[in-house]
Amino acid sequence: MTLQHPPLSAPSSWITRWAHLIRPGGRVLDLACGSGRHAVWLTGHGFAVLGVDRDAEAIAGLPAGIEGRVADLEQGAWPLADAGQFDAVVVANYLHRPLWPHLLQALAPGGVLIYETFAAGNETVGKPSRPDFLLRPGELLDVAHGALRVVGYEDGTLEVPRTAFMQRICAVREAPGAADGTAPPRYPLPT
Repeated sequence: MTLQHPPLSAPSSWITRWAHLIRPGGRVLDLACGSGRHAVWLTGHGFAVLGVDRDAEAIAGLPAGIEGRVADLEQGAWPLADAGQFDAVVVANYLHRPLWPHLLQALAPGGVLIYETFAAGNETVGKPSRPDFLLRPGELLDVAHGALRVVGYEDGTLEVPRTAFMQRICAVREAPGAADGTAPPRYPLPT
């Protein structure tokens, strides 16, 4: 008997909006990937994706072509120390602050961090509601400050699929030489 997984929901518009900044054919880390909605979309657009989640059943259900790894991201040492660097790190609806230094180190030069999750205020409209799971105002900007170039940031409410307070960032680890003025980097904004 074949296990039937529910259909994947559409990928986040924030992630699809900024994916054009990822190096073509690049390696992408989809952190806390769940059932793989972003991993599937990214793989379909030519990226090599490593999906990581603590849910072994979700990882086992990832389609062929997506590398999956079961790991508890909140206990013990950083489980991806052997994975090298990535051209992008994608995170949606997940927050564990102690991982931020590891996520920044996991970005290769020219790598893109595309991150979105719930923000303070969400406790007034539903879950998550614990402060541990809600970003403070400007917190993603603080994470990127001094390490990445922010090319997109939003902090506000979404009404679809349900009302939620969200914070989102797209930031790039500039490649060496980009800051010396010889070749200014170009980060095309979505139209």
